[in-house]
Amino acid sequence: MKNFLMKYSSVIAAFALMVTTVVENSACIWITHQEKMPENARRLRKF
Repeated sequence: MKNFLMKYSSVIAAFALMVTTVVENSACIWITHQEKMPENARRLRKF
């Protein structure tokens, strides 16, 4: 498991950044369940 994490850690980090960017630029369809995003994720917004 450790070898897997060491080998693919950059891929996992890039995927996490991509998912965070997509989530930051979209909204939840259930407005009452929309959680507040951290301030560090705010700089990933595209608008």
